[in-house]
This record gives sequence, structure tokens and C-alpha cells, in this order.
Amino acid sequence: MKINHIGVAVANLEEALNFYTNGIGLGVTGRETVDEQKATVAFIPCGEARFELLESTSPDGPIGKFLAKNGGRGGLHHVAIEVDDIEEALASLKARGMKLIDETPRIGAGGSKIAFVHPKTTDGVLIELCQEA
Repeated sequence: MKINHIGVAVANLEEALNFYTNGIGLGVTGRETVDEQKATVAFIPCGEARFELLESTSPDGPIGKFLAKNGGRGGLHHVAIEVDDIEEALASLKARGMKLIDETPRIGAGGSKIAFVHPKTTDGVLIELCQEA
């Protein structure tokens, strides 16, 4: 396992990108709209992991709700851990009594299989499990 990415919710993707690109000199390797998550994502590699900046495309999506809950301010949304077999990881967590948001994987950015572990299980941090496509 390793950290795959850090998801950062942003109110305005273009403004947020300014810090990562012009401010600290990282590059953007792609953008994608993930309709199921109601978000547009920008991918910014940093070492072996990457930042994923997430801008809401709808107020009723996960990022829109996060921003509303935080007074319109962005911030750390989730930390994604890459696993070899997401179904096995979910089954193991469930067998240990961990609370899951997703008991079966769904498709995320880049075609990856993703599933979220409830923050009540992780001391308040939203953890995403991901298996690269």
C-alpha cells in the first residue's frame, strides 16, 4: 500500500491551480470531470503521489456539500490509499467491523476503482481506497 493521492476540495479550480503551478512550480498532468462525483479534478504529481484538486460541478455533490459545510472554503477532503485488490480490502475492513461508506467499489477519476471508509472509523479523516485501472 501507498498514498496514491491527497484530495483537496477547492472553490475555484483555476485560482487554486495558480498556487500549485506558479507558486511552487508543480505541473498539471490532466483534468477530468467525474460525473458520478459531480466534480472536476486536476491532477498534480508530487513525488510518488499526487494532489487531486476537486471543484464541484453541482452543489448537491460531495465536494459541493463539503464546501457548503465549510463556509465555501476548500481544504483537505480525503487521503487515498492505493491497494492491490480493493474488493479484498473492503471485505477485510468490513469483517473487522469498520464502517464503510462504500461496500462495493465504484469508478473514480482515471477509471480507478474507489471506495470510501467512513470518517467515524478513521478519527475524522475521509480515507479513499483506490485500485488503479
